[in-house]
Amino acid sequence: MKVWFITGASRGFGALMTKEALAAGDAVIATARNPKIGDHPNLLAVALDVTDEAQAKEAAAAGVARFGRIDVLANNAGYGLLGAVEEATAEEIEKIYATNVFGLLKVTRAVLPYMRRQRSGHILNFSSIGGYFGYPGWGVYSSTKFAVEGLSESMAAELEPFGIKVTIVEPGFFRTDFLADTSLAISPASIADYEGTPAGEMRNFAADANHAQPGNPAKLAAGIMTMVNSVNPPLRMPFGSDTVAMIEAQNASVEKELSVWRELAVSTDFSRDATAGA
Repeated sequence: MKVWFITGASRGFGALMTKEALAAGDAVIATARNPKIGDHPNLLAVALDVTDEAQAKEAAAAGVARFGRIDVLANNAGYGLLGAVEEATAEEIEKIYATNVFGLLKVTRAVLPYMRRQRSGHILNFSSIGGYFGYPGWGVYSSTKFAVEGLSESMAAELEPFGIKVTIVEPGFFRTDFLADTSLAISPASIADYEGTPAGEMRNFAADANHAQPGNPAKLAAGIMTMVNSVNPPLRMPFGSDTVAMIEAQNASVEKELSVWRELAVSTDFSRDATAGA
């Protein structure tokens, strides 16, 4: 039996992962701001605002007191911010970083001492296709997910000696409430110049796409279970055909651009001076 610690467990991916884990016979420490999650012998529902470090430590301690360990940490809590980078206010930017980045760090720091002690564990950091490619209109949100990806890569190397694995989960557009006002903030300071540009048009796309996304959330939750139970889980786990297509396109674009600018890129080494003067 694995013991899961899931943030944002009251809805969306968090609720579905909780359901899948319990169905598999695992135990779940299900956390949310308002943890109305149901009742189950293997379920401990705990109130947690991920921006509150003391509360994160209390939730982790309560989970270990109940189940004895934490095997899987799913850092799922987060929300989106839609609008051009210039349109976002300092307050909006600080608020989304407080949840998507600093909140993830606070929960991770609260759980890691237990995982290090048991010399095992698996951390799932939820990113997005927006953490691999920056879409217009999603710049600030994407920057939080780029931060999650960078942190996760470093943590994977840092935690490997302790038997702790790290996986970056990269969902594309899934049919959850992510594009609804419960999970998505929209910068109210709309600048007229952006109307008709990709950033401006993204506002309309998000409204039209809500609940028409191609991804099936239940299949993602089942896929998470398959991945967690694998012998060698990946560092990055993309979900959704749209995510796979964008990763392939982004990789090809980077490779193409590098081939054009490769000589200038490598010309800055000291060794190039010696070669040029020979």
